[in-house]
Amino acid sequence: MKIHAGVNGRSAAVGAGVLAIALASLTACGSDNNTSSSSGGSSSTSSAAGGSSSPASGSSSSASGATGGAINCANGTLSGQGSSAQATAITQFIKDYQTKCGSGTNISYNGNGSGPGVTAFVQKQADWAGSDYPLNADQQKQADQRCGGKAVSVGTIPGAIAVMYNVPGVDKLNLSASTLGKIYTGKITKWNDQAIATENPGVSLPDLAIQAYHRSDASGTSFNFSNYLNKTAAADFPTAANKQWPASTGQAAQGSKGVAQAVQSTAGAVGYAEVSYATSNNLKTAAIGNAQGKFVPLTIANASNFISKAQVDTADGNYKFNFDYTYAADDAYPAVLVTYEIVCSTGNDSAKLPVLKNFLQYTAGTGAQSQLEKLGYVALSSDQQTKVGAIFAGLS
Repeated sequence: MKIHAGVNGRSAAVGAGVLAIALASLTACGSDNNTSSSSGGSSSTSSAAGGSSSPASGSSSSASGATGGAINCANGTLSGQGSSAQATAITQFIKDYQTKCGSGTNISYNGNGSGPGVTAFVQKQADWAGSDYPLNADQQKQADQRCGGKAVSVGTIPGAIAVMYNVPGVDKLNLSASTLGKIYTGKITKWNDQAIATENPGVSLPDLAIQAYHRSDASGTSFNFSNYLNKTAAADFPTAANKQWPASTGQAAQGSKGVAQAVQSTAGAVGYAEVSYATSNNLKTAAIGNAQGKFVPLTIANASNFISKAQVDTADGNYKFNFDYTYAADDAYPAVLVTYEIVCSTGNDSAKLPVLKNFLQYTAGTGAQSQLEKLGYVALSSDQQTKVGAIFAGLS
């Protein structure tokens, strides 16, 4: 798959700020293909600590980040669970942070999916969770109880959802939200169906059964992709967004890693995952339909243009992105997500608080955010980095 970088500026206004997107240079970005360590799926990740010095216990020190900016170090052990979509980025951030802070800091992240991650956080099995959707009302009550105060959902790493396919002989493919909805509800079962042929004039489509793969686990990627289908083509995908895939038909696979590998190994397969999984598995991606039925390929500029129309909700200390699926410009790719860091704003373990605050601040700072382009994610604008960093700095 090729992600085109034909854009001279990588920023667009999002609410009061600007969101820079970069999905280029996506080498070695899959859940198990990070150049420094493995992540994603159901595997647990941690990076070996290194560096020439370690700060004194309970104290903080500042070290230069791998790509600029400061890392404020603190000794301690920290564990996170959740979103596999952000696993590549978080794994890299952990490696950088521990390399600079030394052996007194030990951070791990298990990219086992948004649903399991939130559950682990609520049950105090994780110090923070990564989730591709903010806490819902029920989860908020449980998380607040766990914190003994307020839990917050802080959008930190946005990205794009790729529609991956494996159709022999087909190098370019258009799929509208309506057609995708019919595929995932079992109404379209062959690749040479007339609906697909109409959307792809001149393309020789095989008489091949469609194998539609979805996540078996509770997933923020499923939540966002089903939200795109429901908001864009409700008649053909009537079930509202759900972290547990709502369709009863098709094939299930564990994690984004499992979906991508299933598509890779199955002729006739189609599936969805955060874009780095498509890249690391060398999968083709479809141009998908917007609310007006126009087909939009997955490019840097196109994903950026759609994300730029999001409204940011900062109520109750959160930082939530709300996407406008009615926005239907020719150059706005509409299947996107944001990974939220779910954390207690108050009531954190005092022994872990310094490293929790400092590490999460690092994820929102220039040293980490400047790496997102090569890792296949969206970078927050400097204004948004400041606002998100301030939320993390205020944890207690």
